[in-house]
Order: sequence, then C-alpha cells, then structure tokens
Amino acid sequence: MPPDDIDAIRAQFPGLHRTVHGRPLIYMDSAATAHKPRAVLDALHTANTRLCANVHRGVHTVSAEATAAHEAARAAAGRFLGAPASEIVLTSGTTEALNLAAASIALRPGDRILLTAAEHHANLVPWQLAAQRTGARVEPIPLTPDNTVDLDAYRALLAGGRVAVVGFSLASNVLGSWVPAAQLSAGARAAGALVVIDAAQAAAHGPIDVTALDADVLAFSGHKVFGPTGIGVLWARRALLDAWPPWQGGGDMITRVSFEETTFRPPPARFEAGTPNITGAIGLHAALDWLEGIGWARIQRREAALRDHLRPRLAAVPGLTLLQSAPDLPLFSFTLDGAHPHDVGTLLDMEGIAVRTGRHCADPLHKALGLAASTRASLSFLNTVQECDALVAALHRIREVLCG
Repeated sequence: MPPDDIDAIRAQFPGLHRTVHGRPLIYMDSAATAHKPRAVLDALHTANTRLCANVHRGVHTVSAEATAAHEAARAAAGRFLGAPASEIVLTSGTTEALNLAAASIALRPGDRILLTAAEHHANLVPWQLAAQRTGARVEPIPLTPDNTVDLDAYRALLAGGRVAVVGFSLASNVLGSWVPAAQLSAGARAAGALVVIDAAQAAAHGPIDVTALDADVLAFSGHKVFGPTGIGVLWARRALLDAWPPWQGGGDMITRVSFEETTFRPPPARFEAGTPNITGAIGLHAALDWLEGIGWARIQRREAALRDHLRPRLAAVPGLTLLQSAPDLPLFSFTLDGAHPHDVGTLLDMEGIAVRTGRHCADPLHKALGLAASTRASLSFLNTVQECDALVAALHRIREVLCG
C-alpha cells in the first residue's frame, strides 16, 4: 500500500462512512474514543460466535480456545508496553486501573501524592479517595504560564519530603502535549516515590516502554487505540502486584474457598474477579495487531503532518485562542471569543464535524486557565487535510454567525 493511500485505510472503518445532518461525517473526537477498523469488528464477531465460552474454567474445546485467545490478548498488551504478560492486569479501562492502583498502594498519614495540574479526573479522584481513607494528601504540580509542567516547582515540592506517589498523564487530553516524563520519573525516584502514569491519551500515538519511562504503574484503555470500550490495561511492577491485596472478591481470583478461610491466586489473576471482558480483550488484541500492521512510523508521520497543517490555520481564525500554542499531538483545545464552546460544538455538528466540548474531565486545569469550558478537535492519523480545512472554514462561518 503506498504511504499516502489513506483512503484504503479509511475504507476499513465502516463508522466513518456515514452522514450527520445530511453532511459526510468528519470525526474529530478520537481523544474521547477512536473508531474501530474492520479487523477489530471481525475479532469481536469471532469472540461472540466461534469463541463464545467462559475462560479458565472449562475443559471443553471452546473454553480452551477462548482462554488461549484471552491470554494471547494479555501477552499482546505486554508486548505493547515492553512488559511480561504476568505483569498485565486486564481491567475495564484506565479509570478502573488507576482506581485499583490507588486503592492498593500502601499509604500512611502524612504521605504526599503529587499530581500535575493538568490531570484527567481518572488520575485525580482515585487519589483523593485514597487520601481520605489513609490520611495522605494530594498536592498539585503547577504549570508554567505556557501550560507546561513547572519543573522548578516540582523540585520544590519534592524537597518537602514524604512524597509517596508521583502521578501524571503521559500526554494531556486538553493541551495535546507530552509531559517531561523523564524528569518527573527521575525526581520521583530520587525522592523514593512510586511513579504512576496515565497513558490513556498517549497509547494511540505509539508503543510505550515502561522500562524507559522508569514507571511503577501504567494504565491505558482499549477504546483509545481503535479497540472496544470496556477493556483496559493495568501494568505494575511484579513486586508491587505481589504485595497488593485482592481488590475485589469472587470467582477466578481464588484457589480455595471455605467459610474458615479463602486463599487467592497470584497476580494478575488475583485482581480479575469474576468473568472478564473476554470479547473486549480479544478486540484489544486485534486493535494492537492492526496498529502494528499499519506501522507506527507511518502513523506518527501522518499525525505530525496533520498537526502542522491545522495548527497555523486555527491560530489564524479571528478570536480563536489555542490553550496550547504548540501541541505535540494533533489535538487542539480552543476558545472562540464571544461564543460558548457548546454553541460552537453544536454548529460544527450541523456541518457534520464531530468535536468535543466542555471541560474534558479536567476541571482543575480549566479553572486554572479561567475557563468554564473549551472546544476540542482531536484528530487521528485517519483524518485528512481536506477535513482540517473544512473545520477551519466552518469556524470562520461560526464566528460570523455568533460573534458578528
């Protein structure tokens, strides 16, 4: 397939080929959830037909085949992260994974949890709950005026001592920028703190090396990487998993149960009570294989080209302010003078353009920016230059309608 033959790739996505309000769909909400290629849809069909059986519990052929497919998905997630399958816990998504980690990491009264001011709620609220339960406290790592992590302020926070956890999103779902992961991890390591990474936004843009990141815990979701909803991955160092107690109780995470005592299986099974999302795991495996088949270098080249095409054109729209003037990803959050983001999103929808409006599950960041909400256009490599130009043209028209 020629490197620029994006039409052939887009043809694999039935969901992209529809109309909205009589207009061809232009989908620019991939940061919320990505569409699914035919390879994933076919895998989901297979999981619900040929492999329709429960896992780990049956001796019959279909159960054995379903179990093999489920465990192959675990191994695929491990390869994507550069980690062994034995350190991969399959969850319902990033949110459940981070809740599991926050509930399991041993915290003491007075311990400090440092999180960047740009965190998604999924990497903030679980730590607040953990702090309330244990007497620890959550503190923000502030941003600089250009909305990057303030490393000087971070070093000052570390110097205060008793830092137990440093958590950060590898890529911001609002600012579209990578965080300085190496510096954050190095500082945490020097302070004796654990490093917990929310990779939900990062995972769709390339494979992740947990060793290179010097992380202790990392999570991502299937639906961000062109896979199904309801499936996600928690990776944690084996020593942590071995130390963590069971999170939920029920079938498949036990070895023996009696009224006097229950014993539990070793990780990762210890953290997967009940029937897992077998279908979702198989779909996630298909998505990761599909992305690898497309080629990460090719994906990243297209994303960079789309980002560089759209950024100056958005910046040239009168009254439009980008929250991050130079995002690393093809993700643009912005405001339009005199126009509420919900009105902007509604009018874009009338032209067939799907964007996200609101606070994007990042209330503290919007508060720090003095904003009630923003509009976010998040692209994947599947988008085209023509779609970018259609967005810009629509914003010019919206400005004339709403702002005069």
